[in-house]
Amino acid sequence: MEINEHLIKFIQITKEMENLDLFADAAKLSRTEFRMIREILMERERGKDIISSELARRLGVTRSAVSQVVSKLEKRNIVMRAAAPDDKKIAYVRLTKHSLAVFNEQCAQANAIMERVCETMGEEQMNELVTLYGKFCEALGEAKKSISAKKAK
Repeated sequence: MEINEHLIKFIQITKEMENLDLFADAAKLSRTEFRMIREILMERERGKDIISSELARRLGVTRSAVSQVVSKLEKRNIVMRAAAPDDKKIAYVRLTKHSLAVFNEQCAQANAIMERVCETMGEEQMNELVTLYGKFCEALGEAKKSISAKKAK
C-alpha cells in the first residue's frame, strides 16, 4: 500500500471510530451528554464541582455548546446549575439523583455491546488491537514531533 493509501485508510478508520455508537437505539443520552455526565462524575468523585468552561475544555466544544447541552439536560432533570457560594458569576454543573440511574443504564448497555465484541474477536485479538493502537499513537506523536522540529530549524 502506498503512503497516500495509508493516509486515506487512516482517515476512514478515524471517521468510523468517531461514529461508533455503543449506546444502541434505546440510548437516553447522546455521546456528548454521556461524556459530560462522566466528567461531572469524575469531579464529584474528587470531591469537587465543575463549571461550564472546564466542561467545554474537556469535551473540546464551545461554552455555548455546553450551555445548550446543560439546558437540555436540566429540562430532563439530569443536571442542575448551582451558584458558587463565594462568586455569583460562577455556576457549577451538578448531577441530580435521577442522572445516575440514566448514566448507569447506558453504561450497562455499552458494556453489553463491548462484551459481545470481545466474545466475537477473542481476548487475544482485543489485546493486540489495544497494543497496536498504542504503538500507532506513539509513532504518530514521534513523527509529528520530528517534523515540527525540522520546520523550527
